[in-house]
Amino acid sequence: MTLSARNQLPGVVKSVVLGTVMAEVVVDVAGHQVVSVITRHAVEALDIKAGDSVKAVIKSTEVMLEK
Repeated sequence: MTLSARNQLPGVVKSVVLGTVMAEVVVDVAGHQVVSVITRHAVEALDIKAGDSVKAVIKSTEVMLEK
């Protein structure tokens, strides 16, 4: 699948916590954790589990930084 989003970070799934409707997926990206909250249905349809290689695709209209 080809996406227009340019912020695609390859990583490995560290953990998946399934809720009733939503799921939390933690991805290790070059030693950093990226956490995604997606539907349980999406996790099951994609068969996402710990150890899988995935891409974290970040599509956002705003990124805020504070120092």
